[in-house]
Amino acid sequence: MVNLTEVNGVEVMPKHRASCHCGSVVMELSLPKGIQDVRRCDCSMCRRRGAIVASINLGDIQFIQGEHELSVYQFNTKTAKHYFCRHCGIYTHHQRRSNPNQFGFNVACLAGINPLKIDQVKLYDGVNHPADS
Repeated sequence: MVNLTEVNGVEVMPKHRASCHCGSVVMELSLPKGIQDVRRCDCSMCRRRGAIVASINLGDIQFIQGEHELSVYQFNTKTAKHYFCRHCGIYTHHQRRSNPNQFGFNVACLAGINPLKIDQVKLYDGVNHPADS
């Protein structure tokens, strides 16, 4: 598991801002231990969006603005909820199917953080999801 307190010289703040591309949705994430459980997934949704994600508890995202600008997409078992800005289309976060007490969030939405500078991002087997067994 990759946990990060900095990415390419940029410190991950204990309270770190995140936003969609157009700025309609702005969040503050509580990341006192940095970015945790950094990963990619090969399920049909993640494969298509190509995001690098990390985990956070449900209560650790506070919306500064634009929560009402989010749309939600659900598929298959309709357990996971995938949120994206209805203006620019950027995926911001999702409520996880394998752990509904957590969000997976798009690391690229974190202010100043370039997820392409993260080495050794683990690939999760979402095709064979643990909730399917």
